[in-house]
Amino acid sequence: MVVDTSLFDLTGRVALLTGASKGMGQAMAEGLAEHGARVVISSRKQDACEAVAAEINKRFGAGRAVAIACNAGYKEQLQNLVDRTHDALGAIEILVGNAGVNPFYGPMSKIPDDAFDKILNTNVKANHWLCQMVAPDMIAKGRGSIMITSSTGAFSASETLGTYNISKLADIALIRNLALELGPKGVRVNAICPGLIRTDFARALWDNPEAAKRTREQVPLRRFGEASDLKGLAVFLASDAAAYITGQAMTVCGGAHMWS
Repeated sequence: MVVDTSLFDLTGRVALLTGASKGMGQAMAEGLAEHGARVVISSRKQDACEAVAAEINKRFGAGRAVAIACNAGYKEQLQNLVDRTHDALGAIEILVGNAGVNPFYGPMSKIPDDAFDKILNTNVKANHWLCQMVAPDMIAKGRGSIMITSSTGAFSASETLGTYNISKLADIALIRNLALELGPKGVRVNAICPGLIRTDFARALWDNPEAAKRTREQVPLRRFGEASDLKGLAVFLASDAAAYITGQAMTVCGGAHMWS
């Protein structure tokens, strides 16, 4: 029996991903490319982007991935990223805003203004800017999928990650407003909310015996998440299989937050 996978076929669609040179962003880029999309790999360092793009091109065919460095905290760099994507691949139909920062651990009473501003600028305002820049491509085509990486941290308070969690809850509010505004034009907008994923970004949260013990005892699937656990969801949300899904915060946490 031949299985029809056309619902997940992304052949020819252009996907732009920020924070894509490692971890979850890299995994999502690989998943999109594997299903036919042409992907732009973006993060702050060009050499890291080029390494990921080269591996994708080796696995899925020459020209499938392009590397364009960008610091997402700067509007002019984001505009350059979008412009160069247009020049290299054409109109953008899939956007994954995955770039994020957290330069401060501790109570909100102690966070310096510059750290607070950096978190909100990179984690929220940059996604707002990107959506403004990319939405016209999708509106012109009458279809498109925007994904913003939020976090399960958006659902709770924290004594050490308060400002980060605020930024991630703001991302959910952002995607819901955009889903309302862009839905009539055929554009879907959703948030991806990872739980504790074993990446370098979250190393301080998972690389200790207490976290491992808590995970083994309390997470229903009894393990940490891996970056590869994000691949399927990114492909699903980008594809026609998710044609009636918008404005949602999709949680990837092994069941840890199903009571939230």
